[in-house]
Amino acid sequence: MGTAYLAAEPGGPDVLRRVELPDDALGPTQVRVRHTAIGVNFIDTYFRSGLYAWPGSQLVPGSEAAGVVVEVGRDVTDFAPGDRVVYTTPLGAYRTGRAVESDRLVPLPQNLDDTVAAAIFLKGLTAHYLVTDSHPVRRGENILVHAAAGGVGLLLGQWLAHLGANAIGTAGGPAKTALAAGYGYAHVIDYTQDDVLADVRRLTGEKLCAAAYDSVGRDTWRISLDCLAVRGSFVSFGQSSGPVEGFQLADLARGSFSASRPKLFDFIASPAELRARAAVLFDLVAKGVLKTQEITVRPLADVVAVHTDLEARRTVGSTVLVP
Repeated sequence: MGTAYLAAEPGGPDVLRRVELPDDALGPTQVRVRHTAIGVNFIDTYFRSGLYAWPGSQLVPGSEAAGVVVEVGRDVTDFAPGDRVVYTTPLGAYRTGRAVESDRLVPLPQNLDDTVAAAIFLKGLTAHYLVTDSHPVRRGENILVHAAAGGVGLLLGQWLAHLGANAIGTAGGPAKTALAAGYGYAHVIDYTQDDVLADVRRLTGEKLCAAAYDSVGRDTWRISLDCLAVRGSFVSFGQSSGPVEGFQLADLARGSFSASRPKLFDFIASPAELRARAAVLFDLVAKGVLKTQEITVRPLADVVAVHTDLEARRTVGSTVLVP
């Protein structure tokens, strides 16, 4: 038996209830993991609320966790009890442990703490595919990033600086803008006080941006397009303010823009690609290129309050739940 937080119907944070669930049956290619740290991500709220379809009548949210292997299936040869691992899947991590397919697990380097791993794995893999695939970033480009003080935003600012881009972030309020400014951004605009487009024009000398990475959605997609240079890329990878509404393909014609709506799990579908992207992420963390200090640790029992804070945009950086 183990503790989990389960929703019996879609709704607000208070639909999550603590339950005791029996251990999963262990398949021949699976590994049983005892969770030590569980990452919190906006995708968890999308599933909980019903914005994303449920695979069944009940739901355990949670899309990443780190932990320790306690048992392996009969056909598993690359893991053993005691190994430290991390994984990301769309659902099921808000519990004390679970069975996971072995090809979804990534071994943790000795120098990477479980809490840090759970805080950065999904977000870091997201940052990687954004800068390498959704819009391959080139040195000297102006790049706009919304939610710059969030978990992905703080990693993106540093990654863009590492690639030689001129990263321009947006964030809400002086505390968040000051935080983001320490994580690779050349400039951070307070969208609650300033005119984002006017500032982008001034900061880029009217050249505007080669790409806009937008995880906010409804509140920001128009300004993302306004800030693009000719042939710029609009990358909509989240919707923390709600789904994009009113967008038409013709909106791209004014600057020969391109638009994409990528999802992480399409970029780590194969075990080889998952581990290759993880290796790049872990290497940049080990080298100090990516700082990971902005992590809030809370008990798994606080999950309702954590979801409430997340949706109210009261969080910065990453939040990790500890069973």
